[in-house]
Amino acid sequence: MVLTDLPEAQLRAYRSEVRAPDDFDRFWADTLAEARGCGWPTRTAPAETRLATVDVLDVTFAGYAGQPVRAWLRLPRHAPRPLPAVVQYAGYGGGRGHPLENLLWASAGFAHLQMDTRGQGSGWSRGETPDPAAAGPEAPGVTTRGIEDPRTYYYRRLIADGVRAVDAVRTLPAVDPARIAVLGHSQGGGVALAVAALAPDLAALVAGVPFLCDIPRAVLVTDAHPYREIRDYLAIHRHAEERVLTTLGYVDGVNFARRAEVPARFSVALMDEIVPPSTVFAAVNAYRGPAELSVWRYNGHEAGGIDDDEAALRFLRDHLSPDRVPAAVRPDTQEG
Repeated sequence: MVLTDLPEAQLRAYRSEVRAPDDFDRFWADTLAEARGCGWPTRTAPAETRLATVDVLDVTFAGYAGQPVRAWLRLPRHAPRPLPAVVQYAGYGGGRGHPLENLLWASAGFAHLQMDTRGQGSGWSRGETPDPAAAGPEAPGVTTRGIEDPRTYYYRRLIADGVRAVDAVRTLPAVDPARIAVLGHSQGGGVALAVAALAPDLAALVAGVPFLCDIPRAVLVTDAHPYREIRDYLAIHRHAEERVLTTLGYVDGVNFARRAEVPARFSVALMDEIVPPSTVFAAVNAYRGPAELSVWRYNGHEAGGIDDDEAALRFLRDHLSPDRVPAAVRPDTQEG
């Protein structure tokens, strides 16, 4: 494995040419208003795990267009409540997984909502949420599903699900609604970045090697999937380039980065063949709020691995502390 993109000095200076469509903000406001207008109360049920220190709840909430989305809510059993919460989104091909997986965040004292990924969850972890929307022609995978119109595009639905997951976790009695962060790696990092721009009053963002940033460049500089799906689609649908690039502008992380203001932590790997490093720098360099970045020079798409998790844990402990929440918006701290 070797360096896959520009030299590091050029990466740090790189700025994307991606621009938001003129109706970008209205598009997302209308999408979320529609989703919230189709809302219904979040449902929870205990999951049998035989764990001694973590409780797990099987959650179903109203996502895009009111469609049901599954999630696991993991709660530290003996921690004082209400709890700060971390909402996590899965990487490409993954879903919410098994209830016994991914116990780090609850073990660290956070309420942890692991959102399922509509139409995915058979690549490397389990998923149970369908994507019932009509699709049309697509390359294998979901990256080109409905891609010729932003209203039918797959990532419109997934990002709306991500925002609605934050809405849902805020209604749960165990959670402090003023102390919520979003987190993800790769596709999950791209969704978390979008949610950070769209969901009100978040406390923090953690985005590891975020997918869906500076997409036009990514499609040209990597041969790896899932970006390869877009190139394969355009190789067949040769006259659809303008429509496709217009649609991608509505979900590009660079456009969300220019609107997100919450404290953020990013990571990038300079030998990453899946998410080109320049596309991550494009988002970081466009980010509107305060941001820190870990650069892993000798890693691929795994980036910093457990070292990223350790740094994210420190970052989240800092930004989800009750001392960081203004008293005017902090809810009563009684047992939930």
